[in-house]
Amino acid sequence: MKKSRLLLLFSIALLGLMSTSCVTSKKVRYLRDMPTYGVPLNDKFEATIAPYDELRIYVLSDGKNEELVKPFNVLGTAGNNNANNRMGYLVDVNGNIEFPVLGELHVAGLTRLQLQDLIAEQLKSNGYLSNPNVMVRFLNFKVFYLGTESGKVLNITEERCTFLEALALAGGLDLYARRDRIGVMREVNGKMVIHYMDPRSVEIFNDEFFLLQQNDIIFTEAGSRRFLKESYSNWQWIVSGITSVVSLYLLYKSIEKDIQNPTR
Repeated sequence: MKKSRLLLLFSIALLGLMSTSCVTSKKVRYLRDMPTYGVPLNDKFEATIAPYDELRIYVLSDGKNEELVKPFNVLGTAGNNNANNRMGYLVDVNGNIEFPVLGELHVAGLTRLQLQDLIAEQLKSNGYLSNPNVMVRFLNFKVFYLGTESGKVLNITEERCTFLEALALAGGLDLYARRDRIGVMREVNGKMVIHYMDPRSVEIFNDEFFLLQQNDIIFTEAGSRRFLKESYSNWQWIVSGITSVVSLYLLYKSIEKDIQNPTR
């Protein structure tokens, strides 16, 4: 009788234990080999313009004659095929834009600053403006994040976005994401290239993919803890079912003995 009661208690305790998860949260330690004296940054990488980018371009005056710059800032007026609701120039499939007065400009592959210099130089060399000031901004700078649990579209408002900044905007890595191998997918010369990075190492600061390009896709892979959790979850149901059956059987035998031997 005592043995049966002990088995019953043990089974109930085992069932309670199996109902809890053995997978614990482990925080990511980024840049774990970061020295206290700092790491020099490689600032030669900068986002370049690509087909289907949307650009905002302003030609500014030096304040002497505002009328001179008006022909170059005509987005939104009737008859301008480049205009849209956000008043941007859409880079076509060949990497060109149609700029007022200057005509077609090939802009793909240029950085934002290089395009500013190109337009300013053409305005000056063609005699339109003596001291032009040009401002170029990206309008559709997006980065996509595909985690093991969900995905997000990150709208970048700054002119630069680093790999770590994108992870922060996405809310950090998922609980079960692999920490040492995070992929960045990017279109390079008409081909999709996948590059893997490790946010635990300071080496990412010198990685050419550290500074993200528009439409980059960051994706994570499920780590071993995810597979362990899924395997454990399947076994949990099996063991829980067996434990429940054993517990009910022992309870039934205990009650049966109490009925047969009421004086005990």
